[in-house]
Amino acid sequence: MSYLNYKALIVQKEGKLLVIKFHNPAKKNCLNRDGYGELTRALTEVNNDDEVTIVVITGVGEYFTAGNELTPIHKINDVEAYIKESNDNFKKMVTSFINCNKLIFTLVNGPSIGIGTTIVALSDVAWCAEEATFLTPFSRLGLVPEACSSFTFPLIMGRSKATEVLVLNEKLSAQEAYHFHFVSRIFKLSELDSVVWPKIREYSELPPTSMRECKRLINFSLRESLKRVNDEECEALYKRFFDDEFIQAIMKFNTRKSKL
Repeated sequence: MSYLNYKALIVQKEGKLLVIKFHNPAKKNCLNRDGYGELTRALTEVNNDDEVTIVVITGVGEYFTAGNELTPIHKINDVEAYIKESNDNFKKMVTSFINCNKLIFTLVNGPSIGIGTTIVALSDVAWCAEEATFLTPFSRLGLVPEACSSFTFPLIMGRSKATEVLVLNEKLSAQEAYHFHFVSRIFKLSELDSVVWPKIREYSELPPTSMRECKRLINFSLRESLKRVNDEECEALYKRFFDDEFIQAIMKFNTRKSKL
């Protein structure tokens, strides 16, 4: 199977690996609407590729991804329709993570914000570089948790720390992420080619059917919960986009950005 016509992301098949890279250097690897659609398509297509055993998601350059690329309101003709379509596309993207039957690795190569952090918790294995940080500034923007993070974060790191991160906007360092089981390994960027990628390629040679069945069983009791949480979060998220708190937060964000 060939992975063609990807423009917002770099999607490459390397042996038994499907490597997906965030690549938007002008915007710190932020994901735009095309990026969300392509991520959904890649994670859906790979389910039918018998040659691939592991999907690896990483970033190009200094950042993993700085999250969602915000579109200025004045450039949108029908705001309500735009928000509804964007929310639907986002929901499909999260669903593609939940439904992916291949092992998903995230290699967090640098700072990760918003969706970049929440998809880490949807992955089967997460490793990060020493330079990585994790931030979910949802309440600061008048929003709510996304990508099932209201379920996955407390499950992984405990309710207290999850609340600090999701509600109080506390940033996780690489060491904190490891301490709270958000990632299972910390690597040096200088060891990517000599240690990290060879190890993942070694994993990719494991018996494929066994790998899929192991993943299915590990996630068996979680999948339906994740789907319900995704529905609930997306419904809440849609409502927040029309709330004054969000509008004021975005105006403040754009004002601060213009001053910079």
